[in-house]
Amino acid sequence: MQRQGSIGGSAALRIRVTGGVLLLAHLAIVAWLTLRPLDVPWVMPPNLRPFAGIRADAALGWAQAVRRIGAGLALLAPLGVLLPMVHGRLGGSRLGSLARTVTAGALLSLGIELLQTGVPGQVVDVDSLLLNTVGVALAHLAIVPAGRGLLRRRTARAALHREEPAQGRTPTIPRVGVAP
Repeated sequence: MQRQGSIGGSAALRIRVTGGVLLLAHLAIVAWLTLRPLDVPWVMPPNLRPFAGIRADAALGWAQAVRRIGAGLALLAPLGVLLPMVHGRLGGSRLGSLARTVTAGALLSLGIELLQTGVPGQVVDVDSLLLNTVGVALAHLAIVPAGRGLLRRRTARAALHREEPAQGRTPTIPRVGVAP
């Protein structure tokens, strides 16, 4: 049975499967980038003060700051598109979709930061959590509403052009009397 507001038919299945495969591939790349041990001569202390790392990056110069902040925003940004793609609903609240996606992105980022406490050479940074979450939100806001609108128009157009089979009179069953 199809959920109300879902994309119909085989298109929904293709979109959801593609989203799931891309999501798994992206998460594997993120895990490799963030959870592999690094061979470094020293390790910086963890950053537990919000925006302290961003301020330090800005003090290094605008080019370095843009590169580091952009990397933080881009790391989990594809989740903003892939999570709704896997969910596969066209209807529903835009705000609810954004809240679910951003919450999932924030929890995933928090999980990565907590796992980094046991990885040599990796350091916990609260600014990474903030930037990753903002990146998920920005990607969702930039792409998902337009993509859903496009899919809604396409499914509505397909429904208009689809010819319904002509149906005749509904067959009736003659009543049978009670046996003597």
